[in-house]
Amino acid sequence: MAHFLWILRQPDNLPIVGMLFALVGLLAVWLRQALRHDRLIAQGRAAEIAREMRR
Repeated sequence: MAHFLWILRQPDNLPIVGMLFALVGLLAVWLRQALRHDRLIAQGRAAEIAREMRR
């Protein structure tokens, strides 16, 4: 594990590590939005989704 962390800390690998953090953050945002849309659809408020997406 220590060797793996050493490799990640090398200057040429830092952009890759940053990209991984960005990817995880974006996936969390997308999942939260998808769950919110699913709840609105289940409540019969699908029109709100379309209005929100047009903003």
